Amino acid sequence: MEEKKAVSEELEQETEDAIHAADVEDSSIEDSETKASMEEDFAEAAEETMEQENAEEIKENEEKQSSGKNEKSSEKKSFFKKKKDKKDEKIEELQDRLMRNMAEFENFRKRSEKEKTQMFEIGAKDIIEKMLPVLDNFERGLGTVSEEEKEGAFVQGIEQIYKQFLKVLEDAGVKPIEAVGKEFDPNFHNAVMHGEDEELGENIVSEEFQKGYLYHDTVVRHSMVKVVN
Repeated sequence: MEEKKAVSEELEQETEDAIHAADVEDSSIEDSETKASMEEDFAEAAEETMEQENAEEIKENEEKQSSGKNEKSSEKKSFFKKKKDKKDEKIEELQDRLMRNMAEFENFRKRSEKEKTQMFEIGAKDIIEKMLPVLDNFERGLGTVSEEEKEGAFVQGIEQIYKQFLKVLEDAGVKPIEAVGKEFDPNFHNAVMHGEDEELGENIVSEEFQKGYLYHDTVVRHSMVKVVN
């Protein structure tokens, strides 16, 4: 404010000096209207200068205030951003731990189911192996029955029990291995005898001494067979 006052007084002094100089130098200018016009021009110039300086000062103050606000806003954003970043990191960490735990649990569940299935199949296979000799005895007994005895009620009853026994095993996933007339396969057949037969091809099973069985595509017992050629 003091600077503005000094500038104003200086401009007024310059105006008066200019008017005085004009009076001295040009004595012919005696018209009061001309002097008044010159005073008005110098006054307007001084007023414009003052207004320009005021406008520049106001603009400077506004820029300072705006800069201060921006700095505060930037500091607030930076502060909240840092807090948000820490929160996001914690969320990501918890999500990662959750996903790992879920994956471990899923692997444990699959492994448990697989072990449970294997234990069940092992137990079932063991029981089936013990039941097969009973099935063999049924077949041997029925094989010794003559044609006349097959019409008897006792033999027919045994045959019904035998068929029921086969049906139960079949429903449980047990099925006989095909052997006679098939090519010998060591994965399913156990060759206990070899021979020659011109009517059959090479490496063909010609006779079956004991039936083999599968349990869900797993060999429970190999077929005991004779292979020719």
